[in-house]
Parts: sequence; C-alpha cells; structure tokens
Amino acid sequence: MTEDTKKRKRVSKKTRKSWRKHIDTKDVDAFLEDERLEERLGTPFKKRKDTELFQIDTAPDEELKNVLKTKAAYREELRNAEPKCYASLKPHTAVPDPISKRNRVRTPEERKNPIRRKIEKLRKANGQLTLTEKLAAKNRELASIKRQNRPKKDDFNIDIWADESKPNVLKEIDSEWLSSDAVRHTLVVKGIKKRKIPATVHKKPSEVAAIAAPHPGISYNPSYKDHQDLLREIADDELKRMKEEAHLDRVTTKLFKKVSQAQKDENALKEASEGLPLPDNVEIKSEPESDNETDVKPVKQPLKQVRKTKQQRRKQKEQRKLALQLKHAKVEKKKVGDIYKLKALKKQIEKKEQKENILREKRKKLEEKKAKEPKVLSSTKFEPMEPEFQLGTELTGNLRGTAPVGNLLKDRFKSLQQRSILAPGKLVL
Repeated sequence: MTEDTKKRKRVSKKTRKSWRKHIDTKDVDAFLEDERLEERLGTPFKKRKDTELFQIDTAPDEELKNVLKTKAAYREELRNAEPKCYASLKPHTAVPDPISKRNRVRTPEERKNPIRRKIEKLRKANGQLTLTEKLAAKNRELASIKRQNRPKKDDFNIDIWADESKPNVLKEIDSEWLSSDAVRHTLVVKGIKKRKIPATVHKKPSEVAAIAAPHPGISYNPSYKDHQDLLREIADDELKRMKEEAHLDRVTTKLFKKVSQAQKDENALKEASEGLPLPDNVEIKSEPESDNETDVKPVKQPLKQVRKTKQQRRKQKEQRKLALQLKHAKVEKKKVGDIYKLKALKKQIEKKEQKENILREKRKKLEEKKAKEPKVLSSTKFEPMEPEFQLGTELTGNLRGTAPVGNLLKDRFKSLQQRSILAPGKLVL
C-alpha cells in the first residue's frame, strides 16, 4: 500500500489543546509570511507595471560628472549634502505605521478629574501648599536669583578686589569671638557656604630667596679682602669635612684592632680545643655530691585564725587615729614652712622661667633654621652645590679674559630643590 492510499489516522480534536496539536497550519503560516514580505518589500514584481520597474535613462553619467568636477564644486556639493547623522532619524523599514494618527500624551495635571483640579486650585488660592510644592517654589526662587546674578558675556563691571564680595551675614558673624567651626555651622543654617582655605595656600614652601645674592669674592675683579674671605670660608668648610671623615674613620675602621695571622691561628686553635680533656698534671677537683635522699623539707603547720580581743581592736583604732593626726600636723607644718620660704620659692620660679625663656629662644632659632633648610621630599638627601671660586693666579681683572666657572642650569635646578619645589634625586646614567 502506497503512502497516498494509506488510511489517514483519525485523532480526537475535542479539546482546544488537542486541536492545536493535530491541526496543520503550514499553509496559513506560508500565506502570512508572504504578506509580511509584501509589507516589507512592497507589491510583488508580477503585480507591478513596467513603468514602476523600469525607467529610461536620460540623465548624464554621474561618475563622469564627478570626475570632471572642480575642487570648489565638490566642496560646495559636500557642504549642501544632507548630513549622514540624519540617517538614524529616517525609517529603516518600508512597513507603514499601523497607527496613522497619534494623540498627544496628556500631562498628569490634564489627566486629573475636573472636580479634583478645582479643589486643588481653591487650596492653592488659600495658601495651603504641600511640602513638595513649598520646596519647588523655593527652588524656583533660588534658581531665578542665580540666573539674574549670573555674569553676562563680555560684561566686566565687577570689582574683584572689592571687599563687598563677602555677604553681610558673613561680615556680622565672622568675628574673633566665634571659632571657625561655629561660624561655618551658623552659615550653613543661613544657607551660605564658607570654604575652609588651607593655611599652606598663603605660605611658601621655603623661606629661601629664589635668587640669593652671590658672595662678592666670586666677582671677576674682586677686592683683596672679599677674595680672601671667600677662600677662608671654602678652606674652613673643607677642614670641617675632613674632620668629620677622620671622626667616622676613628669610630669605625680604627675601632677594631689589627690581628696578625699567627695570632689568628692561635685563637682559632684555642677556640677549637674548648671542652677537650685536660693534661694529666692538672688535677680536677670534684665537688661532693649532695645526698638528696637525706634532705627533708619541714612540714608547714596550718595557721590558726585567732579572734582579736576588744582591747586589741581599741589600740589598733587609736593607732590609726594617731597616724592621721600626725599626717595632718605634718601638712600644716609644711604650710607654715612654705610661708617662710617665699623668697626661695620666688627665686626658684624666676630661675625656672629664665630657663624656659632660654629654651624657647633656642626652639625659635631652631625653627627659623629649619624653615630655611630644604624639606624631606624623598629618600635622597639634598646636597648643595660646591662653592664656586678662583685662585688669585686665575683672576684676570677683566670680563673678556675670565674663564667660565659653574653651570647656570645646574644652579637653578639646585635652587628649586633647596626651596622644596623639586624632590632631590640621584643622577641616573
């Protein structure tokens, strides 16, 4: 039996589920697919007219026309052409919009019931506003003030150096009687912000001058006294450096004594023979061993708790009272003695104040010295440039015959490091 003559299998299509399962929808799906294709691409070619499919070419060739164009014409055409960014705004399909007329989306205020709108209008007219409406009105007012105070373009009628830049509230509150935190808190409540400016903004990183005055002895034609002073300072610095090197050599290298090779061998042999048996002529004294068995530890008797008598308690109470009286008497005696020691105490206080003043002056001088020293900005310590000088035989007396000494770029670079603007570093070759 062939497939065509085969008996069709009958199934139940009683329920909706079984109907969907056993129904054949291929022809319907194919028809709908064709319809969708027509919507995307338009009418089928077999149903269109020849005038819609073909046209007679009467226009000149655009490729040849573009080749013959001048550069100015090409730029003009490019300037008048439609921007490519408009392609995203154009429809990307030929399917027409199913909704030909679209209604405008109404605002939440328009969607309200007319009765509700009337009630809210009366409420606002009576001045009964919600919290959200109050905040919105306040924000609109602030935005309007900000918009009005915004400087206009090319309008330079404000004196930036005038003292009127501070608000009146800030002038009234910012006084010496209130701390900075209290002023900042009060201004926040008033709706004004005061920025805390760091103290380092108005302070230079170093008090060293950018261009230090050179020593008069380094001139190409210095006086004899200035030149000798310069040479003396350089010699003193060199002697100080040599003294420091000698001190370091004394406390490090020369601190350890030099040992000959024979002494080293003897010490090594002595260390190696430690713990070995001694010769026969040396007698070893042995200590008598203590007999641990004969040592008997005494047994401690348990302490008996004896109750104090009334007489003992009374005497103990009297002793405590007497000790307290002696203590108070000693304090009173010390007070009387201090009255007679007022002159000595005054001298002692003056001496202490004098000592504190001396220490304060030392600390002040140390701070002034540290202010002129470069700060620690890296692990490398700042090393100043060696002083420039010329010997008496090298001086020519005129600028034309003077040999160049030093490097200006290196001097400026070291000046930046000394003023803590640049961090000192090592030279990498």
